[in-house]
Amino acid sequence: MRIATTIFLTDETVRPTWLARELERRGFAGLYLPEHTHIPVSRDTPAPMGEPLPRHYGRTLDPFVALGQAAAVTERLALGTGIALVAQHDPIALAKRIATLDFLSGGRFTFGIGYGWNVEEAADHGVDWRGRRQLVQDRVALMRALWAEEPTAHSGAYGSVRASFAHPKPLSAHPATGLPGPRTLIGGAAGPRLFEHIAAYADGWLPVGGRGLTETLPVLRRVWQEAGRDPAALEVVPFGVEPSPGKLAHYAGLGIEEVVVQLPAGEEGEVLRALDAYAQYL
Repeated sequence: MRIATTIFLTDETVRPTWLARELERRGFAGLYLPEHTHIPVSRDTPAPMGEPLPRHYGRTLDPFVALGQAAAVTERLALGTGIALVAQHDPIALAKRIATLDFLSGGRFTFGIGYGWNVEEAADHGVDWRGRRQLVQDRVALMRALWAEEPTAHSGAYGSVRASFAHPKPLSAHPATGLPGPRTLIGGAAGPRLFEHIAAYADGWLPVGGRGLTETLPVLRRVWQEAGRDPAALEVVPFGVEPSPGKLAHYAGLGIEEVVVQLPAGEEGEVLRALDAYAQYL
């Protein structure tokens, strides 16, 4: 089983270059970084992880810039967003950013995406909260048009792009979808709408915390197969996990091949202690 990591990197934590070197040297499989552009001080939206919202949510580094630094000092470490808030981006600019990162890293990028939880943050980006899921799906389709080998147009409900010359192309086109662009995993809580979207345009699921997979995974697999997708192609990557031998054995029994463990948003000593503790699972 591949053991990757996630962490809230901020202006007060370890630097991405230091962490990436440590992860690759120790044999960890990857580094996934979350995204928040800002956290409005006045917020009615309750934080799903509980209140008060941890300080690091309002101090996160831009994940694409940080992953670019990580890519520059490593050769094998997989890189990903966990998760990118696609609705808050211009899709043409985001397509260029992802393609560049994947190209320069040698095809090591995974596009972890999500719909977000912070209504006020999304509103500042002009996002209609009720339509955000459809907006994300349309923007991913637009980006894939730009990633296609031949100039391809896209006309959608939320945006359009002319057939264009757009380079570089991502190197890590994923065979599960047969579509251009990197492996795409959708994060979020189990439910009919999420599973329909995963089956419609993604390569798999990033279930935060990884609880309840015994019950929910068969449901996702049924939705996936009903959409005509190859049963062997579905990827489920439990995300932000606090690992234990029993938990990882349980995941392995479900056919899961990659787990993303949570690192503390801290300084070098705190992060090193967590890496030492997780080394038993490598």
